[in-house]
Amino acid sequence: MTTPVYENFINGHFLKNQTGDTFAVKNPATDEVIYHVEIADEFIQNAAIESAKQGFAAWSAMTPIERSRILLKAVAILRERNDELAKVEVLDTGKPWQEAECVDVETGADVIEYFAGLAPAQVGQQQMVGNDFYYTRKEPLGICAGIGAWNYPLQIACWKSGPALAAGNSVIFKPSEETPLGAIKLAEIFIEAGVPAGVFNVVQGAAEVGQWLTANPNIEKVSFTGEVGTGKKVMASAAGSLKDVTMELGGKSPLLVFDDADVSQAVSAAMLGNFYTQGEICTNCTRIYVHKNVYQQFIDELKTRTEQNIIAGDPMDPEVNLGALISKKHQELVLGYIDKGIQEGATLLTGGKALSPASAPNGYFVEPTVFVDCKDDMTIVREEIFGPVMSVLVFDDEDDVIQRANDTHLGLAAGVFTKDIQRAHRVIHQLQAGICWINSYGNSPAEMPVGGYKQSGIGRENGIETLDHYTQTKSIYVGMSNIESPF
Repeated sequence: MTTPVYENFINGHFLKNQTGDTFAVKNPATDEVIYHVEIADEFIQNAAIESAKQGFAAWSAMTPIERSRILLKAVAILRERNDELAKVEVLDTGKPWQEAECVDVETGADVIEYFAGLAPAQVGQQQMVGNDFYYTRKEPLGICAGIGAWNYPLQIACWKSGPALAAGNSVIFKPSEETPLGAIKLAEIFIEAGVPAGVFNVVQGAAEVGQWLTANPNIEKVSFTGEVGTGKKVMASAAGSLKDVTMELGGKSPLLVFDDADVSQAVSAAMLGNFYTQGEICTNCTRIYVHKNVYQQFIDELKTRTEQNIIAGDPMDPEVNLGALISKKHQELVLGYIDKGIQEGATLLTGGKALSPASAPNGYFVEPTVFVDCKDDMTIVREEIFGPVMSVLVFDDEDDVIQRANDTHLGLAAGVFTKDIQRAHRVIHQLQAGICWINSYGNSPAEMPVGGYKQSGIGRENGIETLDHYTQTKSIYVGMSNIESPF
């Protein structure tokens, strides 16, 4: 049976490349090729730039309320097609249907809806300067590039396009070559909703297409989601044309569980923050610091729930809550980290091996894995694994655990579990992370800015301040009296 071949989406329609080069996309749960995608060659790249220029001219000329109405139509279509789009995400990513069905599409739609509401609310300032005055305008940047990751493909495309389009920009979006279909579906929905052709274009390919986007002088801004090493390359490339960058990068985030915490709730947070989306979430709390007084209670409950409550298998099965990792290569990487943890002296509490569920025997599964007897200098505690691997450590002093939690070049997220309200805020204010939770973990509503400290990122996504990353301020000075001139 022949598999579908998807072309790049340029100027409101699919456009065939000239080289004929394609790449294959596999279903991680079956190891089967499910479709092919054409690579954006030079012809496609040039067409994308011209399309985005034309799209920007039309879109930026509309009033913010007109843009808002169109984006809200796109939101309605996204919600209507939730299940259809969720299935695309499951087949592309290997994540469970029970997650994609209620999170991936819904949270993406939430963000576009949020920024559609903010679009007409952008205002400038006015101030008298003597007898004269000045005023400011918020104007769009122009063509913005978005480069997505493979763990939340549609959601990330929405997160990047929502504020960019609300502000009046056009977008060229490159999804991950591992999960390219969600962005195409979003592009089709935008056109159906009435977004002018050329406003949202999708180019396909691997690193070389991303490098073209980051270096292209016609592009005013690049927003990238991915790992730290790639982010550094993106920033270096963007510097050549001094384009603005927003980057949401990796993390090795700590969760601090104090001795007065609700232990069952803390275990829930730890499991969510390590096993949801089979561990492939950059904000995951992969370092769990547990106070010595509740340590045994914590790991006993954690072991029981991990071994009894997790069901791996065909991700389309609504009962399954642990899916397949994105690729064979990534599965081997995660298993390599587990071997490293054992070699360096950590103790496996549970898990640690590849899985071959009866309903998905060829998928790239790894057992939910928990290490205890961990030390802060171990590789599994220092490096981002991006899989279902949790490291549990013990502490007994507040100041000491804060120092240990901050001892990393990353700073994406952090969490604290305690019933002491003063301790909760005292500790969270000292943790060097851009996204923090108290007695919760992982929630990321459209209203809340998200982004990292240190090497975990630059700028923010979501929240009101993100519109500032997609606009530029123009100042206009108005002379109300005769010019005094020495000439």
